Amino acid sequence: MKTYNLHIDAAHGWLAVPTWELTDLGIENNISKFSYQSDCIAYLEQDCDLAKFIKAKGETPAMKEVYDGKVSAIRDFERFSK
Repeated sequence: MKTYNLHIDAAHGWLAVPTWELTDLGIENNISKFSYQSDCIAYLEQDCDLAKFIKAKGETPAMKEVYDGKVSAIRDFERFSK
């Protein structure tokens, strides 16, 4: 089973997922503006979009927590767009 990085800072978290996986699961149009992207990676917001990903996969994936410090650099990435 693939392990995904769950990036967290002092206030929030985002699951790093290749954007092609969102397309393969058919949920790329359902991701909110609270998620981010950089290159070919989507950073799914933990409270809403992560649940959409888990539901589409049909299982909770293995996750490894990665602490990004007090304020994650992910907050400076562009907002997710389809």
